[in-house]
Amino acid sequence: MASKNLQRVFPKAMRYDPEWVRRHSMGENVLFNLESLTKSLDLKPGMRVLDLGCGKAISSIFLAKEFGVTVYAVDEAVSASDNYQRICHAGCEGKVIPLEADARALPFAQEYFDAVVVVDSYTYFGTDEKYLPYIARFLKPGGHIAIVDVCFTREIESLEQVPEFLQEDYQHYWYFIHTIAWWRRLWEKTGLVHIEVAKELEEAGLVREHYIKDIERSEEEDPFAKALQLDQQGFISFFKLIGRRTGKTAYLQDYKIEEKI
Repeated sequence: MASKNLQRVFPKAMRYDPEWVRRHSMGENVLFNLESLTKSLDLKPGMRVLDLGCGKAISSIFLAKEFGVTVYAVDEAVSASDNYQRICHAGCEGKVIPLEADARALPFAQEYFDAVVVVDSYTYFGTDEKYLPYIARFLKPGGHIAIVDVCFTREIESLEQVPEFLQEDYQHYWYFIHTIAWWRRLWEKTGLVHIEVAKELEEAGLVREHYIKDIERSEEEDPFAKALQLDQQGFISFFKLIGRRTGKTAYLQDYKIEEKI
């Protein structure tokens, strides 16, 4: 029954070998989150997409196969050579280009991408108020930045507000997690994107359930899965946030990026 439910909700992701996905997901099932995100994103063949913080590049392979886009698979911590082997094995050579690069030092031209997609990675660098102005320079006007990640359903303003089940690990793994409203405000105040989607994943419960079962089977130590197991109030969830690039000029700290209006 569970498998049939997953098939109905994630028809694209379920076409991929579950063991392959499990082995190459750096956390919860990356393809489930990505498929949920792309349900709200109009990707068309021939588009150039930046898959930022791509991990082991299975998200990039998915995007290339399912939507016919050309994907630049960028991650700082995973070898581009290892990702290239996975890309070739999946038959995506020429459609997915692997790169090792810091999310804050990207080697691309201005307005190069039709979309920037970030799956389960944006919280690691995107909480910086200056990051959206940085990444926006690489998006064409009218292009989209789309993220899917973990969120809280209530903002934590002080340590006294941390739920008991998170107190042990909060200052290691959770202090940079926020609510959807927090993220929306962060993006809106720049004027660089028009928010088109900002909501909890409809499939969040399935993502959580599947991830917990995977970790229980593997018996691995995973602070994130442990927190999900202990969270009886639905305090932790998953969200998607999609912004369409406006024509506004992006100003950075030491220089100005000129863009067409």
